[in-house]
Amino acid sequence: MAPLLTFEEALREILARVRPLAPERIPLTAAARRVLAEDARTVVDLPPFPSSAMDGFAVRAVDTPGTLPIVARIAAGKPAPRALGPGEAMEISTGGVVPEGADAVIPIEYVVEHDNEVDIGSPVESGENVRPRGGDIRAGEIVAERGSVVTPARLGALAAAGILQVRCARRPRAAVLPTGTELRRPGEILGAGEIYEANGLILSAQLEAAGAVVELMPTVGDDETAHRDALEHALGADVVVTSGGVSVGPHDLVRRVEAELGVEEVFWRVSVKPGKPIAFGIRERTLVFGLPGNPVSALVGFVLFVEPAIRALQGVPEPLPRFDRGRLAGARRRNPERDELLRARLRRSEDGPLLEPLSGQESHMIARSAGADALVLVPRGEGELADGASVEYLRLD
Repeated sequence: MAPLLTFEEALREILARVRPLAPERIPLTAAARRVLAEDARTVVDLPPFPSSAMDGFAVRAVDTPGTLPIVARIAAGKPAPRALGPGEAMEISTGGVVPEGADAVIPIEYVVEHDNEVDIGSPVESGENVRPRGGDIRAGEIVAERGSVVTPARLGALAAAGILQVRCARRPRAAVLPTGTELRRPGEILGAGEIYEANGLILSAQLEAAGAVVELMPTVGDDETAHRDALEHALGADVVVTSGGVSVGPHDLVRRVEAELGVEEVFWRVSVKPGKPIAFGIRERTLVFGLPGNPVSALVGFVLFVEPAIRALQGVPEPLPRFDRGRLAGARRRNPERDELLRARLRRSEDGPLLEPLSGQESHMIARSAGADALVLVPRGEGELADGASVEYLRLD
């Protein structure tokens, strides 16, 4: 039997077969969490006019300190009635248009207003509390780069830049197929040897968070005809994710039926714990992932292998899992043959992030995993990682 791939090698095999999806133009109102397929450029200067950063009075710096007549009052959203002349002041609201001739705004709390005049006791610097036109960005400049995710902050920037539509990668269509005769829907009465199906919901939620449009298919039992019918339907998607049925038992039908349907298996089994019996294949442009049936193995397999592929399909330039660095709370023995991902709680300490592995790391313990917000990478090798050792981890957001 061929040696197991490392998870880094498996990722390279997956990403080498990803072909980014065709882009589409969509309204900005539908662009949240989408991935830009081209640079988005502002159509206006931001701000589009010199504006006030404070409620106060627009003045000429050379006229301060002093007592100045208030010749106009400028509300936000209204133009200045005229240019500011020497020795004058205009009341102005935050965001209001700074009139021509003014070069500073003094906050209202720093002055005394009486009888339509304002007393300014201290000198004001030129440019103080004035947001210059284009001070944020100039018309034609890039607001958000190709390959970036439209986060809420980017969405706001695009709207402020006057952009009505953006060009984004099409969202991948994903089919999730749980397998196993023993599986029952939550709420049903369990018979002998039966368990509730959880992987479909786990994987669907992970796929949607990664940007996919998901079809959660009904669970199929250990029957070849049922597998074939379900997989034929699933293979119409951009991505197929199955759970269970990828090992070597007599009821593990997924890989064999997929091969009969034209799926070219790229690899099976990776030297990672949990999740060793993961399978990956391809039929034309459809990516096919076979994840183990144990819920924690499926969850970890998705984070390591499926999510990077979903990101790459959408044109994210750096789709690989992003590991952060922290310290391990408690010693941990290393596995000589496999990299291990420990479910852990992320704590903050004076020395930075602290990772506390949960008790009960077996791959079926999904209830205990609910308390985890990080996966700690324990590299394969001899010996152990000492308490306080520097480790890499992935966030489970």
